[in-house]
Amino acid sequence: MDHLLTDSPAGYDFSTSENQKMIGRMAKDFAEKHIKPNVMEWDEAQHFPVDLFKQLGETGMMGVLVPEEYGGSGFGYAEYVTVISEIAKVCGSIGLSVAAHNSLCTGHILAFANEEQKQRWLPKLATAEWIGAWGLTEANTGSDAMRMATTAVLDGDHYIVNGSKNWITHGKTGNIAVVMVRTGEKGDSKGISALVVERGTPGFSAGKKENKLGMRASETTEMIFDNCRVPKENLLGAEGDGFKQAMKVLDGGRISIAALSLGIAKGAFEAAVAYSKERHQFGQPISNFQGIAFKLADMATEIEAAELLIMQAADLKNRHLPVTKQSAMAKYYASEVAVRCANEAVQIFGGYGYTKDFPVEKYYRDAKLCTIGEGTSEIQKIVISREVLK
Repeated sequence: MDHLLTDSPAGYDFSTSENQKMIGRMAKDFAEKHIKPNVMEWDEAQHFPVDLFKQLGETGMMGVLVPEEYGGSGFGYAEYVTVISEIAKVCGSIGLSVAAHNSLCTGHILAFANEEQKQRWLPKLATAEWIGAWGLTEANTGSDAMRMATTAVLDGDHYIVNGSKNWITHGKTGNIAVVMVRTGEKGDSKGISALVVERGTPGFSAGKKENKLGMRASETTEMIFDNCRVPKENLLGAEGDGFKQAMKVLDGGRISIAALSLGIAKGAFEAAVAYSKERHQFGQPISNFQGIAFKLADMATEIEAAELLIMQAADLKNRHLPVTKQSAMAKYYASEVAVRCANEAVQIFGGYGYTKDFPVEKYYRDAKLCTIGEGTSEIQKIVISREVLK
């Protein structure tokens, strides 16, 4: 990203640091060696490659934002965005799982746990000894999270949790989950709390695994709680703080999905550029035709614009400044760009783009989740408009 704006009027410096270059090379090399050869096999089988994430843990990429004192890499959001986008260029599924582990489960504990809780859980998460999950969404409460039905009732030194969560990344394989539960009245933002539930806790089980259009190597399942007794000391922050915590976690999570979108868009774009130079029609490469060249020009421009929005949000996040508007803008724009770029890449490949012998059909399938997960494009526009109209 050396070519991006530096010392812009807004005061942001988007030059690439040595840490970004280093971790970018590491992520790229890892993806080429360990992910790329298996992409379609994992996709077809809907296989969640747990061992791969253990290997990623050894590199530090499963604890990018976790301070070194807890076993993490101790980097900031610029490095984190670089990791996610480089992995997603090769496989959106793996990028999604790395993002969910880092920014949702681990990120929630890092932001809101007390010191004893951090010491207990972060070292295992940062090294991927444990895989993390995060539970907010339910079958009937997607965007309307304040009406969640999963309850937690205090009984002595334990909360008794009943209900279920849907669309949960790592809901079956994850060793630990941060779960939003209702401890007050429906519709009350102060009636929701955040509990950490460890796998093996009686009453905590996995339900249906979703059969998805894309992101098929990233596990998505139900989490079910049936009179699940969770120790009171697993409460993150104060009772009633869960919704407020979740919204702050989602601010960071939207940067993750934006970075994921960026990687998918870049992967589709790079494949389309290479193919347009190799594919000949009417005695010349199809890249010579304006119909193709202009598509590539639009894709390149939108990708750079998305990257600037993402790095602006990452910079604000690093400086602990308000990031709600910028992260929503980055997520909204980058996710829509990913869909458009993947769509155009398939078009440039023509009939070959519709087959699984070439990579762009998978980018096409994977990209769509980015406009839905962690708040739909419509929800992002609500968030942005509220911020604009304050």
